[in-house]
Amino acid sequence: MSLREPIWLGQRIDRWRLSAETAAGTVVLASGESIGARRLWRGTNEVAATALRLEVSGPVSPAISEVGVYRDPLHVASGGVPMSAPPVGEPLAAWGLPADAVPLIAGPCSAESRDQVLATAAALAPLPVHIFRAGVWKPRTRPGTFEGVGEPALEWLAEASRMLGRPAAVEVGSPDHLEAALRAGIGVVWIGARTTANPFMVAELAEALRGVGVPVLVKNPVNPDLQLWVGALERLAAAGVRRLAAIHRGFSTDHPERFRNAPLWRIPLELRRLAPSIPLWCDPSHIAGDAALVGEVAQTALDLLYDGLMIECHADPPSALSDARQQLRPEQLRLLLGRLERRRPTADRDEVCARIEALRHDLDETDGRLVELLAARMAVVRQIARVQKAANVAVFQPDRWLATLERLRARGAERGLDPDFMADLYRLIHEEALRHKAAVTPKEEGQ
Repeated sequence: MSLREPIWLGQRIDRWRLSAETAAGTVVLASGESIGARRLWRGTNEVAATALRLEVSGPVSPAISEVGVYRDPLHVASGGVPMSAPPVGEPLAAWGLPADAVPLIAGPCSAESRDQVLATAAALAPLPVHIFRAGVWKPRTRPGTFEGVGEPALEWLAEASRMLGRPAAVEVGSPDHLEAALRAGIGVVWIGARTTANPFMVAELAEALRGVGVPVLVKNPVNPDLQLWVGALERLAAAGVRRLAAIHRGFSTDHPERFRNAPLWRIPLELRRLAPSIPLWCDPSHIAGDAALVGEVAQTALDLLYDGLMIECHADPPSALSDARQQLRPEQLRLLLGRLERRRPTADRDEVCARIEALRHDLDETDGRLVELLAARMAVVRQIARVQKAANVAVFQPDRWLATLERLRARGAERGLDPDFMADLYRLIHEEALRHKAAVTPKEEGQ
């Protein structure tokens, strides 16, 4: 639920309560002291309700400018709507992929010529590549760069597939792309990052895929928006696509560091929590942006129990017409695969389990201290707000906020913490601090 006050009239609400009418009577869902510019509330339990009631009070004519009730991917957000099930996918073994090895999709970023496609496929033939990939239609950020050969390249992929005895995969961005790929005998399709971000196009592709039966892989959207990713998977699952998987290819951020696209591992891991039956693949090539870093990202993905890898590989990377820097030579891929280690989900020795549990206990204690520190910080924030409001000073100080943000990024880097992580963490803390400041009422100001 989203609530807003008309701030241009001043903050007038000092109490609010949300309740639901159920068969058992009225159930209070949430309550608080203020709403301010915006208050978001997300339910954690399913409630079968016939109506919702929002009550507000305040010293001077309380007013509401917006009440929004929304359905998230997995929970009820309005009375009477049944809880949505997470999108379901078939296990990779049902695709014909091995259970005793890491499934691998490999091939060039783009299909540039028949000779290039077949030369790369021939070089990959001895390797445990289960699906051969190449881009045919390339959604480039700006015109004037190589945008793919288009439909004629599909026959090259089909020829490579026959030569390898393994399916070929291409990116599709429209129903026309899908129809052409299926007509050429392409066995696997993926939806790219830019298309995932467009619900209209995903809906069209989902309808076109209804009853087709080919495996569909969905890359995360370019920006770190988990809901768009989940929504794309939901739309495809609702159309009956069961051979469905997610591909983590990293996210565009304001502060690129070592990698071309920030991994933001927490987002795909949250996707796994929300949709545990959807296989999760990693595209370390697009995350790394540099062939020298692909192995590091791939191993991290395996450490986090990803189900498969998609790695770009070109017979001659320096001559590639797109993403040359991140593509491996076939020999480099062979060496990389020899170094990668697949992890077990759990330890199988008592002493290892005991050591892990002891360390987890330390983590739990540290987490408890973090909560206490955050609570103490918010207490100081409220004291500052009282002083600011009493002196008619704005509670938000942009210069102070920016200086603190950069200071924490630098300090985190000194302690081995990712600066982007520090920035995201501080933004969340600051957002909560502003909520606490807004909750300081005129009565409290005079105390």
